Amino acid sequence: MISSVLIVQRYQRGEMGNVGLVKVTFFGTRGSCPCAGDAYKTFGGNTSCVAIDTGEEAPLILDAGTGLRALGAFLRPKNSKKNPPLHARLLLTHLHYDHLLGLPFFSPLEDPGSLVEVYGPQQGDAEFAAVIDSAVTPPFFPVQMKEFRGEVRLIGVGDETFQLGSATVSARWIPHSGPTLGFRVDVGGASLAYVPDHQAPSDGHSIDDAVLELCADVDVLIHDAQYDNDEFSDKSDWGHSTTAYAVHVAAQSRAKSLVLFHHDPSHDDAYLLNLESEAASLEEAAGLESVIAAREGMTLHLDHQPGTL
Repeated sequence: MISSVLIVQRYQRGEMGNVGLVKVTFFGTRGSCPCAGDAYKTFGGNTSCVAIDTGEEAPLILDAGTGLRALGAFLRPKNSKKNPPLHARLLLTHLHYDHLLGLPFFSPLEDPGSLVEVYGPQQGDAEFAAVIDSAVTPPFFPVQMKEFRGEVRLIGVGDETFQLGSATVSARWIPHSGPTLGFRVDVGGASLAYVPDHQAPSDGHSIDDAVLELCADVDVLIHDAQYDNDEFSDKSDWGHSTTAYAVHVAAQSRAKSLVLFHHDPSHDDAYLLNLESEAASLEEAAGLESVIAAREGMTLHLDHQPGTL
């Protein structure tokens, strides 16, 4: 369970690292493309990036959207030369720009001795590492991944479960456009499912078995909620879900709390507040402890004990 209630707070430098808590902080909440302006102050404009911190080991990062730049600044203060080089692990759900664009702007990669392990979806006959290298290269970007001072290890994964430090990570293929993974992270008795891009079915009811497996009984489900029902009727094959379908997945998988994620760039703060309220009022939401739309800078505190969040 989330400690007391969902804790919404802006991240501050040095806040990560308290032993005994799993902290989940949102550095990017948008989908498709970043956006900026006064109308986006509450929910933010950076694309998908979420940091998981157990307080005891290398941070675990979910996706490398434009929010990864801010996370890099957070993890690498100006006196970084006095600190040991960063070791981080990054899980990429898929390779669309809104989930990848922050990678070459991750400032710890400028530090000799730093290490970032990037786990992402295998790309059929093409090697995952080769695809990333082809995306971060001139003329699309001025340098190649191998030219950073820090080390980047690119590791392709598929339908499998593996260990990253004390965290057990389950990766499963989920419906979207192109090879796409959803992730489940179990650590310290807490559990989180991350399904930021998920093609809802036309019937709005059935749920892919792999999605149900990832989300089963999790403490927190972070789920694609890009469209309202009217938008989905026009974009039913664009690879995304509605807020109502996110609630349905959470309810059917017995998730405890739901975080609506991957906000459409056309949805300003006022619109998202309304979608959040509507989602929380749905009949299926009654069985959930909380339904909240992700805000940039929001931190969830998960108690580091079995059965609590």
